[in-house]
Amino acid sequence: MYAIKRSHFNAVVYGGCWVGVFAAVLASGIIYRKAAGFLQVVSDKDISLPVPLKAFPSEIGGWAGKDIPVPETIRMITGNDDFINRLYVNGSQNQWVNVYVAYSARPRTMRGHRPQVCFTSAGWVHDGTETGSIRSSHGLEIPCLIHSFYRPDKQNEQVVVLNFYVLNGRCINSEKGFSGLGWRSPNISGQAARYVAQVQISSLFENSILAAAEEFVDVILDHLPDEGGNVAAANAGVAMNAVAKGSPQ
Repeated sequence: MYAIKRSHFNAVVYGGCWVGVFAAVLASGIIYRKAAGFLQVVSDKDISLPVPLKAFPSEIGGWAGKDIPVPETIRMITGNDDFINRLYVNGSQNQWVNVYVAYSARPRTMRGHRPQVCFTSAGWVHDGTETGSIRSSHGLEIPCLIHSFYRPDKQNEQVVVLNFYVLNGRCINSEKGFSGLGWRSPNISGQAARYVAQVQISSLFENSILAAAEEFVDVILDHLPDEGGNVAAANAGVAMNAVAKGSPQ
């Protein structure tokens, strides 16, 4: 079963204020080079979430997950600060989904990384996109896009991809939400709560991705900063540690 799923997923895979600053120091080559070098260091430095995405549960409801490696070349191209790429199987429902969550504290790096680009560059043909929404198990209404692809060189090979973004804790269905100039400035302060995350859930059938999304979305959002910068998974971990320390020996 896992071999079949892997074969499908292997195909997948400066704001205005800065203008004035750089104009002022451009006359001094030394200062400019130091400033540019500093910004490069800032841009290259990973910004960590309070709870790394690798801590995302491997078992959710009836789903059991297994990590799928991502080639280093793909990781370098995407430039994300954190991600998971995991295959989940629900044996009782005879369903499988691939869950990919990518987090970046530099929203500009996520522009262009959408299914219509990534899948087609891997040889898939885009067969259509529909606007939809997910109602999570906690009752949240999440906007999303559902994309269909097929492989013309392989008979009956298809994939359906549910995709949405989380921008500073707010769910949106398109990268238009972070395409403005304001999102291209470097995250010098290293704020983990100034971010965009991409969520992709893919499988052969739409009913599989919708069933998984209903159970997974709340858990995914718990591992990302909300609009106030709080991470529910981190708060839950602190609470559990406090209980454990207070337990009688």
